[in-house]
Amino acid sequence: MGPDFETLVARHRREIQVHCYRMLGSLSDAEDLAQETFLRAWKARDGFEGRASARTWLYRIATNACLDVLARRPRRVLPDQLGPSGEPDGPIAAVDLPWLEPYPDRLLDVVAPDDPGAAAVERETIELAYLAALQHLPPRQRATLVLRDVLGWSAKETAAQLETSVASANSALQRARATLRERLPAHRAEWTAADPTATETALLKRFIAAYEQGDPGAVARLLHEDAQAVMPPYALWFGSRDAIVKALSLSMDPASPHCVGRFRMLPTRANRQPAVATYLRRPGETRFRWFGVTLLTVEHGLVSAMAAFESATAKAWDLPETWPGDSAR
Repeated sequence: MGPDFETLVARHRREIQVHCYRMLGSLSDAEDLAQETFLRAWKARDGFEGRASARTWLYRIATNACLDVLARRPRRVLPDQLGPSGEPDGPIAAVDLPWLEPYPDRLLDVVAPDDPGAAAVERETIELAYLAALQHLPPRQRATLVLRDVLGWSAKETAAQLETSVASANSALQRARATLRERLPAHRAEWTAADPTATETALLKRFIAAYEQGDPGAVARLLHEDAQAVMPPYALWFGSRDAIVKALSLSMDPASPHCVGRFRMLPTRANRQPAVATYLRRPGETRFRWFGVTLLTVEHGLVSAMAAFESATAKAWDLPETWPGDSAR
């Protein structure tokens, strides 16, 4: 395998990274663990006997590497998993927690399956809600579910990977599926979870225009009444359109002491969901600088959930650090 190892790495790097992301809920951790996987594979290359495919061999190494990390780190969370929703009343403080992170579609497109059935599974198991629910599973249940329901491994293969019996692997799978049914939103099947439609594209344009014009009322017309908004690294989250609009009224109004500035946005996608890359020009500044990525959940033509991630980096989305245009417009 020695002379072909770099070819093997190039062929499977992205899909191994996506596997690590599902297990860990973090793009940065997934990048590190993909590198760790290939380092372990390189060290163990002489022991690879070819009884399984090289791809399966790499997935086994990656799963073990992820389980090692999960054994010593807390699960990643979103703010709505920490407590009840709140009401905006001024500045809020960031909280240092292991937050769930988004994953850019530009990296997913590299490993997107050609088979329509497999593509549907890929979409459903990379959505932010699925990833958030997955984090509630104990590490070995999480691994079992991903190996069986995402990768399509058999019960025997999964049991061998986890060094347990087939009966125990099947039991873990049943418990994991039950937990996911409890944690996933009831109306998830009604969400937009495919290629962007004309309606979704138009909605995204209206969403961007409303933010760039600093118009909370225009944003309100695009939201479901019970829309939710989370904003890691802030633990405060909002569980209604009224609360979201109230918060925007404080942050968008130039006369408000809580005004954050003016926004510029670019349409993008993350976790197979519509999203916007956001730039912010703070009060007193002249340039729009990178602010983060907001994922949208679209249901029946309106936004039912917003997840704004300030931790998302411009580099991950292959975008510049400052607005790609006239910063003073």
